[in-house]
Amino acid sequence: MSVVKSPLSEKHRKIVGEALQGALVDLVDLALVSKQVHWTVVGPRFRSVHLQLDEVVDTARLHADTVAERASAIGVTADGRADTVSKTSGIDTVTDGWIKDTQAVGILIAALDSVIERMRERIGTTADADPVTQDIIIGLTADLEKFHWMFQAENV
Repeated sequence: MSVVKSPLSEKHRKIVGEALQGALVDLVDLALVSKQVHWTVVGPRFRSVHLQLDEVVDTARLHADTVAERASAIGVTADGRADTVSKTSGIDTVTDGWIKDTQAVGILIAALDSVIERMRERIGTTADADPVTQDIIIGLTADLEKFHWMFQAENV
C-alpha cells in the first residue's frame, strides 16, 4: 500500500523505485565504509586522507537523504536498514584493524568504482522512466566521480 500517489505510471514507478533503492543502499554503505576507514587510517598521509574521507561521508549522507526523499515523493518507501544494506550493497567489506593510508586510498577507489558503475547504469535505466530522478542520479554521480578522481590522483 502506498499513501503517496505517484505522478509516474506503475511501470515507471517500479523501475525508478528500484534504481533509487539501489542508489540508497550504495550511498549508505559508501558512507559507512568511508567512516570505518576514516577511524582506522594510519600513516604519513593520515591527516589529509582522514579529512578527505569525512568529505565522502558527508556527501554520501547528503545524497542518500535526497535519494530516499525522492523515493518517498514517488510513493516508494526507502529502505536504509542495516540488514538491507549488508545484504544488497555491491561494495566490498573493509577488514578490521588499522589501515595504511595508501591502502585506505585504494579501498576508496575500489568502493567508488563499484558505486559509480552502478549509478551510471541507473542513469540509463531512469532516462525514459523519470528524468527528474535521472537528474538526481547524474548530479550525485558527478560528485562521486570527483572524489574518485581525487583519490586516484593520490594513488600515483
